[in-house]
Amino acid sequence: MAGMLYLCATPIGNLEDITFRVINTLKKVDLIAAEDTRNSIKLLNHFDIKVPMTSYHEFNKIEKAKVLVQKMLDGIDIALITDAGTPGISDPGEELVRQAYAAGIQVTSLPGAVACVTALTLSGLSTRRFCFEAFLPTDKKERAMVLEEMERETRTIILYEAPHRLKKTLAELFEKLGDRKITLCKELTKRHENAFLTTISQAMDYYEEQEPRGEYVLVIEGKSHQDIIEEKQQKWEEISIEKHMEIYLGKGFSKKDSMKMVAKDRGISKREVYQYLLDLEKKL
Repeated sequence: MAGMLYLCATPIGNLEDITFRVINTLKKVDLIAAEDTRNSIKLLNHFDIKVPMTSYHEFNKIEKAKVLVQKMLDGIDIALITDAGTPGISDPGEELVRQAYAAGIQVTSLPGAVACVTALTLSGLSTRRFCFEAFLPTDKKERAMVLEEMERETRTIILYEAPHRLKKTLAELFEKLGDRKITLCKELTKRHENAFLTTISQAMDYYEEQEPRGEYVLVIEGKSHQDIIEEKQQKWEEISIEKHMEIYLGKGFSKKDSMKMVAKDRGISKREVYQYLLDLEKKL
C-alpha cells in the first residue's frame, strides 16, 4: 500500500504557532523532507521529534521529488516542511505535490502559519480580495511584465522582499503604481514584530534614514475602481464624440445604443451626447 504525503505548516517565527496535529504527524511519519535540514533540526529537537530527515530544496526539487515519490509508492509516509510557514507557498513544495498527484499518491495539507495571510490581516488594508505575488522576478523583462500587471490590479497585493532589495523595490513600485497605501511587515510573530501602514513615498523617505533589516512582507493597496473609470474616461476624451459614435456604429450597434455606450464611456448623460450630435448637424 502506497504511503502518503503530508504538507506540514511550521512556525514563521514563534514556535508556539505550530499545531498539535503537525507535531503528532511529524512524530508518526517515516521520513521528513525539509528545505534546510540544519534549520529544521532546531524545530524537531524543540518538540523532541526523532524522525529521520532528508533535504528537499529549490536546487534538487525535480530529481529529489522523483526519489521521494518512489519511496511513497513503496509504502513510506513522508512529511514535507519548509524553513518557515506552509509548504508549497513560494517554495519548491509545489513540485513534489505535482509529482505525487501524477503518481496517484494521496496528499493532505495540515494548515498553520503562513506569512502572506498573517501580513494581510495585520495590514489595515482591504482583505476581501487579494493576490499574492511572492518575490518579484529578478529577470528584468519578467519583472517589468509583473509590475505592469500590478499597475492595473484592483485587489490588495502581497509581496515578499529581502532587506537589501527593499529600497530599490519601493522605488519601482512608486514609479509604476504611484503613491499608494502600503503596509510593511517584518519579524512577523517574533518579539520585535513590526507592521506600519504608510504610503510608498513615505516608506521610501523612511528607509533613506533607516537601514532595512529582516525579511519583509509588503501589503499594497489595489488600484481603485474609480481610478480605472477616470482613466477610461480620460482616454475617450482624447477623441471627439463624433469619432466615438463612429466606433460603435461601425460595430453594428444602433444609433440609440451607440449614444448610450458613448455616454457611459465618457461619464456624461445621454442627453449631452444627443445635444452634441444635434449641434453638429446644425453646423453642417
